[in-house]
Amino acid sequence: MVYLDIKKILKKKGKTKYWLVKNMEGSYQSISDMMDNKTKGIRFETIEKLCDLLECTPNDIIKIKK
Repeated sequence: MVYLDIKKILKKKGKTKYWLVKNMEGSYQSISDMMDNKTKGIRFETIEKLCDLLECTPNDIIKIKK
């Protein structure tokens, strides 16, 4: 299963979900669903924006659980 590990990075960086929602310029619900891995897909633009904000790479965000 592929999932996003955003919460771990936010905690490591000392950032909150509110900070992410504010800076991603998206709806709270859609970003919350993305963080809780309740979304069916994610756009490359969204991954790029996450990486820019969190100063990381897609490898840091996208994980595979076997």
